[in-house]
Amino acid sequence: MTDFSQLAANAKAWPFELAREVEKRVEKTKAPGDTVIFETGYGPSGLPHIGTFGEVARTTMVINAFRVLTGDRYKVQLLCVSDDMDGMRKVPDNVPNREELAGYLDMPLTAVPDPFGTHDSYGAHMNARLRAFLDHFQFDYSFASATELYRTGRYDDALRATLESFDKIMAVMLPTLGEERRKTYSPVLPISPKSGKVLYVPMKAVDAAAGTVTFDDEDGEEQTVKVTGGGAKLQWKPDFGMRWAALGVDFEMFGKDHQANAPVYSKICRILGGNPPVQFVYELFLDDKGEKISKSKGNGLAVEDWLRYAPWESLSMYMFTKPKTAKRLFFDVIPKAVDEYRQHLEAYPKQEPDKQIENPVWHIHNGQPPAPGANISFSLLLNLVSAANASDKDTLWGFISRYAPEATPQSEPFLDRLTSYAIAYYEDFVKPAKVYRAPTDQERAAMEDLAARLKALDPAETDGEVIQTEVFAAGKAHDFEPLRDWFKALYEVLLGQSQGPRFGSFAAIYGLPKTIELIEGALAGENR
Repeated sequence: MTDFSQLAANAKAWPFELAREVEKRVEKTKAPGDTVIFETGYGPSGLPHIGTFGEVARTTMVINAFRVLTGDRYKVQLLCVSDDMDGMRKVPDNVPNREELAGYLDMPLTAVPDPFGTHDSYGAHMNARLRAFLDHFQFDYSFASATELYRTGRYDDALRATLESFDKIMAVMLPTLGEERRKTYSPVLPISPKSGKVLYVPMKAVDAAAGTVTFDDEDGEEQTVKVTGGGAKLQWKPDFGMRWAALGVDFEMFGKDHQANAPVYSKICRILGGNPPVQFVYELFLDDKGEKISKSKGNGLAVEDWLRYAPWESLSMYMFTKPKTAKRLFFDVIPKAVDEYRQHLEAYPKQEPDKQIENPVWHIHNGQPPAPGANISFSLLLNLVSAANASDKDTLWGFISRYAPEATPQSEPFLDRLTSYAIAYYEDFVKPAKVYRAPTDQERAAMEDLAARLKALDPAETDGEVIQTEVFAAGKAHDFEPLRDWFKALYEVLLGQSQGPRFGSFAAIYGLPKTIELIEGALAGENR
């Protein structure tokens, strides 16, 4: 990785741009050998989701860029903090034994029983799910529970500072609130000594010297509690800034929905004596209708959905590309992401180092991309499944082995994974949407001509370019203008879809005899 250190100073890929900002920050505040903290936050009220993956994957890319840029002069830590001391505001819809949780509303998530019956609390269960999720992708991270940070004293100094600066924090927060909310707002949320609930109540007194707050409990009885040791927590906006100050966070990225609040987080961090980290705002994902994806709506892709149809590398590719641009996140983006990953991986060995360090696969694979393997695209595999009516990997590998005799499932593990994904994606998304049509007179004449041209070639021909030349020639000979209409016609008539990979590449792997049979069958009306 250090071979790229000289190039990292001018690399344009967004992880390097952010890494240089972090370097400028830590050069002023830290010595070589000190630890640089890259943080991500997690709300454990629900399961880890695709946004969780994106945030951790993208932060990991920045960390790797920073390591190369600085030549590992600093230690690095990816710290994943779970906000598991938040009160449970509503019973989640997707958990068992929901009725048993109704009596625990407003309790810290780590004080709510685990409805799944596997852990000490709901928060502990969700934290375990998060860690298993991150471990599955082999992320290198440290985990921190907000409950433990509050209760073990890690936040105590920052909480005392919060009381000392209570009025300053209120001055930051009140202008951001509506008129009614201002009347009862407090940045400190005490934990009721009676019910154990997180209380959203105004403070009657704040004693910074004693480290206590006074308030009326739910039953109206006045209570005074220490804010340290887990006796209280902060509202989420002050908590954000306090966490930065208490943990010494150097970098954090978050979604655009946090953008308006970022100045608030930074102001509170400074009030508490901290230095706000380098921040990066990424755009949110949109569903197939262009609406913001929401966990509660369930209108987007889950990680497990993506991984049913494509490898994790393609999901990382999707996350790397244009993080500051709002992107649709639905099933139809998967094939493109897979093939973009493949194309970049194939290009990598042929590139000069200054181009390699800009290549997405360098960032996806922490500077060590694997060998590209056989040049067979995901879209080509999808069309092969369609044409061959293949429902198992062995059938696909029969075509692949004839096209690339040296390729085997053992020597091409990535390609072998793609065959399974292609079958699953075809069955669920391509096959149900197929609409075949009859050719026009012009198209029929061109396809008859193409079949004749292919019959004139060696039946064992596997050079996609040789075959593509004949495809082009047939289209031009029959006056298709623009020529792309010819290729569109081939796919609509032969495969029941409007687009696909290069037809020459498809015919090469499918085999000329089979391709000729496909064309003649379509002209005879047999394929529909």
